[in-house]
Amino acid sequence: MADVIVRRAARADVRDAALWYENQRPGLGSEFTLQLDALVEHIAQSPFQFPEIGSGIRRALLGRFPYAVYFLVRARPVVIAVLHHHRRPDVWKERL
Repeated sequence: MADVIVRRAARADVRDAALWYENQRPGLGSEFTLQLDALVEHIAQSPFQFPEIGSGIRRALLGRFPYAVYFLVRARPVVIAVLHHHRRPDVWKERL
């Protein structure tokens, strides 16, 4: 993730989700973080392929897990939130 900046709140989102999945089934938290790492790498390589959803924020969806990565494109992409689809969809706005 060297080409992407991940804000502290987004890191907490990831940690909480990975712990929750790991508690559901051993190894599932690791699967979540592996898929997330691959998506973040994809964001680093092609940030403009993901749709802009407002205020310069783009959203990338995680395939297997019901999560989205919300990020800004600056000199490097800046991840501001990693949120479950059932969470209030505008939580990322509070992190701008």
